[in-house]
Amino acid sequence: MAEKTKMMVESWSFLDTPESNFRPLVVIELAKGTKEETIEWFTKRIVDKKADGGAQLLIKPLVTENGVENIYLVGASHLRLLLGAETVGLVKECTDNSMRTFTYSSRKTFKHFADDNHDFLTMAECQYIIKHELENLRAKNEKIIPGYPQAKLYPGKSIDDIRCYFGETIALYFGFLEYFTFALIPMAVIGIPYYVFAWEDYDKYVMFATFNLLWSTVILEVWKRMCAILTYRWGTLLMKRQFEEPRPGFHGVLGINPVTGREEPVYSSIKRQLRIYLVSLPFVCLCLYFSLYVMMIYFDLEQWALDYHKENESNFSSLMLYVPSIIYAVVIEIMNRIYRYAAEFLTSWENHRLESSYQNHLILKVLVFNFLNCFASLFYIAFVLFDMKLLRQSLATLLITSQILNQFAESLLPYWLQKRYNRRMKKRMCSKKTDMDLSLAEQVNMEKEMGTYLGTFDDYLELFLQFGYVSLFSCVYPLAAVFAVLNNITEIYSDALKMCRVYKRPFAEPTASIGVWQLAFETMSVISVVTNCILIGMSPEVDALFPDSKMDLVLTVALVEHLLLAIKFIMAFVIPDKPREIQMKLAKLEFESLEALKQQQMKLAAESLKA
Repeated sequence: MAEKTKMMVESWSFLDTPESNFRPLVVIELAKGTKEETIEWFTKRIVDKKADGGAQLLIKPLVTENGVENIYLVGASHLRLLLGAETVGLVKECTDNSMRTFTYSSRKTFKHFADDNHDFLTMAECQYIIKHELENLRAKNEKIIPGYPQAKLYPGKSIDDIRCYFGETIALYFGFLEYFTFALIPMAVIGIPYYVFAWEDYDKYVMFATFNLLWSTVILEVWKRMCAILTYRWGTLLMKRQFEEPRPGFHGVLGINPVTGREEPVYSSIKRQLRIYLVSLPFVCLCLYFSLYVMMIYFDLEQWALDYHKENESNFSSLMLYVPSIIYAVVIEIMNRIYRYAAEFLTSWENHRLESSYQNHLILKVLVFNFLNCFASLFYIAFVLFDMKLLRQSLATLLITSQILNQFAESLLPYWLQKRYNRRMKKRMCSKKTDMDLSLAEQVNMEKEMGTYLGTFDDYLELFLQFGYVSLFSCVYPLAAVFAVLNNITEIYSDALKMCRVYKRPFAEPTASIGVWQLAFETMSVISVVTNCILIGMSPEVDALFPDSKMDLVLTVALVEHLLLAIKFIMAFVIPDKPREIQMKLAKLEFESLEALKQQQMKLAAESLKA
């Protein structure tokens, strides 16, 4: 086995042919009794090229007096380490004493670099590169580990794989969902001890609320940078549309566009504005009023449940305290979905020319209603009733119930219906007993009956409402972030399930960001600053600091709120939306495009003078 491994390592890629001496950097010890075919497969994956799914490293068995003991030394060629340094983003000092991210193409601009200087990278940096490459090995076409058929392999799908199959829009959604889930973990970790050790002591939530404010700002700014990195790598960050085409649903009298000179439908903007302000706006206001009316019915039910519990004082009456919140959560979900269809109909009837304008008006309608419908009761409990116990109970019930209903309605129910249809189709195809290709026929007939994926609107809306539950009132219910993390973990798989098994694959659509949803999340974070400041001011500990004048308390809370908002906007301004490297490249590309445009204009001017 040792000789076989040695021959395999010596026939590695061309990158390592110049290496005369093997430099061990990492030691790997396999379990005793590991089968020979498993070792051969594992070592082959380490030395295989990156294009074939390997790590493209060097490996040699450690031969002791007792022979080979399943201990292997892992190293890499000097060139491979330099390429790995660029992959992991190591920062090194340049000849001009500045610190920059190392790139292989500009390697000679870095201090102490030389092709024969193998000490340019420190031992720690080399080991970090090796560790990164080993940890990023992923199963591709393999289903099992050779020698261990019971150990199944699950091929990993990266954001780049999703982008290649579904396009940038859906890939960015999954990237944001994954990022938001990891961003919730600090809130969840801090929230657990607050929930366990400070159940009724709301004064201790001041620090939690303060951390909440900083957290909601930082995660959105960091996401901007991550989004810029992803879209720059995909090439969509540089895409610019000079003239956006009319949306397919736009209709009107055929005319000539004065800008593009093309023939396209023309519709009066005055008629559109009349439809918006005389029909859509009153309808939205009527829906908001109905939502508030339903909320007041919910509070009547809460009072009835409380009175019933006081009269009976039993386990059943204790459970009845949660029934109004559960019913209200179900009603909220039903109202949200009904209103969504009405908002789509109204926005389409307004006849917007551009798809971006259509989406902005639709999102505005839906967000205003969903925000009031989901959070109005919480604001009323917190700032009118001043009942923190009821606020905690309502927040927990609304959050958990809405998550369960969304998982069932968006993924489980459509998947169950699809499975039933697939079974019927297989029986029908087998009953025909034709000579046609049944597998192809089955696939065509099954997929044509699948539902149409209507975009990431509902998915982002769900995350937006979840962000509101966590950022607005989680200081009185710290476990909100914990339930959000648990929901998002299942959401990743349920969304993948519905994308791959329930709906037809949508056409890819390039995008450079999550669009207007970024503004929606940032607006929610601003509202959370106001909400948390007021909750902090309402705490008995803070109230005791101003025993003589409540006006001083109000002014102090308002001052702190304005200071936090100022800090928030300063942080948003200081943290750049794009990394410096991407900014430099974009500026260079912009400069080159301007130069090319100037050269073209000068050429046209010279030709006109000759003419």
